Amino acid sequence: MIVVRDATARDVEAIRDVFQATYGRDYPYRQFYDLDALTRLVYNDHQLLLVAEDVNSHRVVGTASVVLEVGALSDLVAEFGRLAVLPSAQGIGLGRMLMNERLHRVRDRVHVALVEARLARSHSLRIAETSGFVPVGLLPLTMQMGERENFCLLAQHFGEALSLRRNHPHVIPEVYPLAQVALAHCSLPGDTIVDDSSPAYPEAQDLVLREFTTEGYATLLRIERGRVRHREIFGPLQLHHGLFKLRAEQSQYLLALDRDRIVGAIGWSQNPVDPMLRVFELIALDDGVARFLLAGLERTRREQGRISSIEVDVSAYAPRMQRTLLELGFLPSAYIPAMVFSEVERLDIVRMVKLYVPPEFSATTASDRVRAIADVVLPPFFSRHVLPDIERAVSELPLFCGLDRDQVRRLSSVCRTREFAEGEPIIEEGGLDRTLYILLDGEATISRAAISQVVGVVRAGECLGEMSLLTGQPHSASACATRTTKTATLTHDELTALVRFRPDIGLIMFHNLAIGLGAKLGRAPVVGLAASKPE
Repeated sequence: MIVVRDATARDVEAIRDVFQATYGRDYPYRQFYDLDALTRLVYNDHQLLLVAEDVNSHRVVGTASVVLEVGALSDLVAEFGRLAVLPSAQGIGLGRMLMNERLHRVRDRVHVALVEARLARSHSLRIAETSGFVPVGLLPLTMQMGERENFCLLAQHFGEALSLRRNHPHVIPEVYPLAQVALAHCSLPGDTIVDDSSPAYPEAQDLVLREFTTEGYATLLRIERGRVRHREIFGPLQLHHGLFKLRAEQSQYLLALDRDRIVGAIGWSQNPVDPMLRVFELIALDDGVARFLLAGLERTRREQGRISSIEVDVSAYAPRMQRTLLELGFLPSAYIPAMVFSEVERLDIVRMVKLYVPPEFSATTASDRVRAIADVVLPPFFSRHVLPDIERAVSELPLFCGLDRDQVRRLSSVCRTREFAEGEPIIEEGGLDRTLYILLDGEATISRAAISQVVGVVRAGECLGEMSLLTGQPHSASACATRTTKTATLTHDELTALVRFRPDIGLIMFHNLAIGLGAKLGRAPVVGLAASKPE
């Protein structure tokens, strides 16, 4: 018989042994391997630590916890994590027992519960979903478990959380698809308003960065923007929590100075065994200072040591900050409804991530809901990895002639990447996939069945399928990779969604298509599929 109960100081060695048996040396939260740290967790009022005990042998066979300080104190947000079950006791439902007990203990104490579930092992993901948690994001390579792994972020709301939610968030187009999926998973209306006109913040000139010292504390407390009003970035800590707490949580600040006058600061924290940074506060006198601090943090941390990613929780009602982060290389990875409490309402949050390692994804046992989240989160990360190549290729194609730098960047950001092996067909004559293929590397031969011979070659910087993309006509020829060929792809649905928000891009493309059609009428027999070469 198994019982789940509160952990006591007598259990700390057994808890450590469970983690070591389950994760070996790979678990990133090292306090669970430290007896003194575990003892402090037992008596910590802001963390619930449970154990599963076999009453016959009096042996601890599993453990789990709830961290009640994931958000600020008034946010009432908890993270369900730190789950471990002895390998010899797995398969008998201990994980579900520990989850049910945690939910029972804290559902009256929190408004939002979060779970970060490993995709490499689907068991914890299944437990979370069957316990009422729903996927709201995917955190790419967020944690080191031997190797860096992808995690699914799941949420569940309690009490008055959703009735206090502020409606009609204003999000940039790049956030919109993720927001719609996450809201639907939480049984909320898709009430987001797309804002594609708010510009990013400019970067202030002639500012300098400096490490935070106690001398600047009082000055920063007098700056209201980002602390007590016009808050756009949220996290579990704030400057007014006090220096002792900030240092205890291994948090730091960088200052922005204008001629020795403090004009802002950015707060961030980092797990000592993990190169991932999390920004939790941004204090700034004006827009330019905000962008300067975000760019400065990334630059200085990369100069001082290796980092794998930076996470920022930005308000879903702050499109200018979302746009600024996007321009700095951050991408939306999660959308959490009613995540934080601000003034008299709960606000939705967009988690944006800048990734410095190549993204990967493999989750063959993931549920349909998890795949729906992955389908909108991951493609931009894959595209961002080769975005300069895509931008360069797009800007040189006649179909996109006349697009300015911003338009090229917006178009490139919705492209995905796909690789074809030698001999693999890219498009087939008579097919209708309504996809544009831009060759980034490699080459392909073009052939027609009626002629039974190669009639052309497409190389890097050229494209295939533009007529099918825009007009819906079947492909009039086939194209086959002659060696490993990397392409950027743009589907008709992706283009339609982009043009709905940016009709200026569609106007230029269709204008170029009309010109191209006239030029192609008297040319090669591969009408609609001839390589588009820069002129």
